Amino acid sequence: MKRRGVCLVIAAPPGAGKTSVSRALLESEADLALSVSVTTRAPRPGEVDGVHYHFRDMAEYHAMIARGDLLEHAMFLGRGYGTPRAPVEAALAEGRDVLFDIEWQGHRQLKTSMPADVTSIFLLPPSMAELERRLQLRGQDGPEEIAKRMVAAREEIAHWDEFDHVLINQDFAATVAAARAVLHAARSERPRLSSMAGFIKGLLGA
Repeated sequence: MKRRGVCLVIAAPPGAGKTSVSRALLESEADLALSVSVTTRAPRPGEVDGVHYHFRDMAEYHAMIARGDLLEHAMFLGRGYGTPRAPVEAALAEGRDVLFDIEWQGHRQLKTSMPADVTSIFLLPPSMAELERRLQLRGQDGPEEIAKRMVAAREEIAHWDEFDHVLINQDFAATVAAARAVLHAARSERPRLSSMAGFIKGLLGA
């Protein structure tokens, strides 16, 4: 059954489990691929350009925005992020699903640009204390950076009601199962099934 692909957005405050949930979905869903974002931040140890992010300086980032090369873009903690347009549009047309690991600003723009293609999930932590504990356990940031991320988390959470689905990430397996259910439901939405009319016609012998 030919269909148009889904743009699955998963957003969350830093430390709420967005990366882990996304990774679990990518490992279990063959037709789902991660949208590789552009960022102006420096690569972390082990990160590869074009695989984890497209690393660009601020001048090139703004040039991409000016050319219309990005479907969405946003600043987060002083760094630029964005989604390249061409690979996403190609994937959707071919019936492949694209996973977006973006913030609320990016989701808002993506929903405006491609309203019929976007299904979104917002992940919440069980508590702010647990969120801070998870950030500390990651060991990637010092106290000052964690404090900035907690401030950013509160701003991010304030936009929870802009998303289609909201999940509290307390039990990881349950959260992944719920996210998979959202994706599977989106795949079968009637407007997305481009060949359904022909199938029905054949089914009824018309």
